[in-house]
Amino acid sequence: MSNQFKRTLVTTALPYANGPIHIGHLAGVYVPADIYVRYLRSNNKDVKWVCGSDEHGVPITLKARKEGISPQEVVDRYHEIIKKSFHDFGISFDIYSRTSSKVHHETASTFFRKLYDENQFIENTTEQLFDEKENQFLADRYVVGTCPYCGFERAYGDQCEKCGTSLNGKELINPISAISGNKPVLRETKHWFLPLDKHEAFLRKWILEEHTEWKPNVYGQCKSWIDQGLQPRAVSRDLDWGVPVPIDGETGKVLYVWFDAPIGYISATKELTPNWELYWKDKETRLLHFIGKDNIVFHCIIFPAMLKAHGDYILPDNVPANEFLNLEGDKISTSRNWAVWLHEYLQEFPNQQDVLRYTLTANAPETSDNDFTWKNFQQRNNSELVAILGNFINRTIVLTNKYFDGKVPPINILTTQDEETLNEIAVIKQEVETNLEQFKFREALKQAMNLARLGNKYLAETEPWKLFKEDKSRVETIMHINLQITANLAIILEPFMPFTSSKIFDLLQLKPLQWSAIGKNILSQAHALSSSTELLFSKIEDEQIQLQVDKLEHSKKLINQKINVKPMKEEVTYDDFQKMDIRIGTILDAVKVPKTQKLLQLTIDTGIDTRTVVSGIAEHFQPQDIIGRQVSILVNLAPRKIKGIESKGMILMAENQDGKLEFVLPSASVSNGSNVS
Repeated sequence: MSNQFKRTLVTTALPYANGPIHIGHLAGVYVPADIYVRYLRSNNKDVKWVCGSDEHGVPITLKARKEGISPQEVVDRYHEIIKKSFHDFGISFDIYSRTSSKVHHETASTFFRKLYDENQFIENTTEQLFDEKENQFLADRYVVGTCPYCGFERAYGDQCEKCGTSLNGKELINPISAISGNKPVLRETKHWFLPLDKHEAFLRKWILEEHTEWKPNVYGQCKSWIDQGLQPRAVSRDLDWGVPVPIDGETGKVLYVWFDAPIGYISATKELTPNWELYWKDKETRLLHFIGKDNIVFHCIIFPAMLKAHGDYILPDNVPANEFLNLEGDKISTSRNWAVWLHEYLQEFPNQQDVLRYTLTANAPETSDNDFTWKNFQQRNNSELVAILGNFINRTIVLTNKYFDGKVPPINILTTQDEETLNEIAVIKQEVETNLEQFKFREALKQAMNLARLGNKYLAETEPWKLFKEDKSRVETIMHINLQITANLAIILEPFMPFTSSKIFDLLQLKPLQWSAIGKNILSQAHALSSSTELLFSKIEDEQIQLQVDKLEHSKKLINQKINVKPMKEEVTYDDFQKMDIRIGTILDAVKVPKTQKLLQLTIDTGIDTRTVVSGIAEHFQPQDIIGRQVSILVNLAPRKIKGIESKGMILMAENQDGKLEFVLPSASVSNGSNVS
């Protein structure tokens, strides 16, 4: 632990309030941060952890447009979903704020204004894509076109989701407005830019010379950016949703979200404590940013340049960014619903928060992208949490209840094996600490679980159930040591699995203990345990896992169906549509058309007459099953002969996500001949 600092401020990337939290967010940012903060708290360190919803991103305005509601309604909805999910999962922020708050708007405006008044910005007029139909400039996410690098036809103006290349809207081939579908034009607009090139020498020395201890993925990405040469970056954009640019006479311009969002760390700290300046302006504070790799440049280059230009704030001491977590071999994608959503997991796996926390930590994408699979999730639970940790705790409690009426027995003569086992606790503690200090959470968890493995090994080798009748004194010592290991597990696992830790403390009838108690004699002789025999973990069955796999496969089918949607046909006028006469009718008879696979000959009562219609639905319906079914039928379609049968009309069908045809009908039965309009 960095003891040269009096306090620590931890920040985590502000999640966009345009959708729920998924496991990629958790594995990359929030679970490792929670582990580290809980570890510091257990060591009685002065630590604050701030986070909040990022509510000013373009994705929010896009979702609002799509749903026909205001951006505020969007962020209000998802802010509450995100906040509750984090709380229920045990993510222990000191505050979870939001960037739409009054405090944030004031803080961001004041920050911008100080830099503006001190001439830290460049004012520049540039050409930007403009939607003439909507009469507005288009932010990068409002532009869609063909990627100039890989040819993907649905690339956004800020990034191609297929090849991952960063773009700007003007680079796209055949760009169109995501709002209106029209081809945009270029128009001039005025903006303010942060001259990153002015800060390049400082950043090069500060990162590349003074912070060589940063994770290789973080250091390498920063070096690449700096070596390419830094360029001025716009801090404002033409939008009506966000923090207004605080310059008199300027309208329709807000602070760019990349400038606005990190200031949210400062405003959240202001809301948390009146002593907020201690955590942002005192050199004895350690500032840590936990983020994913897509935010490295913003937190290591751009935000530090902002803080340096402002002059009053400390700079981050470390930015332990993780890589990405994939799902079942594919990139997590919110737009494709290829994700495991936290709020859904909490509903489908009640009281199993720690199983997911454990799996995400054991499989953390710390040095490279990693993969989450439901089979691995099941294996981690059944083979490690149930078979190793849960098994040791359960056997220890059960044997203590059986032999000593649920009370801690005395410790008597120690053998060499006993002493070695007890000494190993301190060794494991040191291994966990070393890895946590280096932000190696995967290895730290492995070492913590080694304490449960140590207990199982000791229990298996000493076999107290074989000794009780002939040597009760020896069994007293064995079970005393096992109970001490159990108590130590409750402490050492708390940062990783807080719900499990709490259950172990309850079984031992102990109040939670601090990190310094690890390795000490925690349980005194005759201390009474709980009478509960509740298991810490339960086996996850194949059926539960298959449900989750099927759920993902269903999402894949839906997205494939969307990908295969046929393009819109030629535009028609209202008068053209009015010519169509669609009625409700009932199928009176149905037979297969001879020598065909797809055709049925239907006799339909349309309410105005009884007629024959030939329809290509034989592969989807058996004739006897649809007699008596109501249908929607276009009755004024010109007759045509099909396989020698005159067909007078066409029934309306829709294809579901499985490729099966369904009748298009009103929700309730209506009379034959009723108009559909």
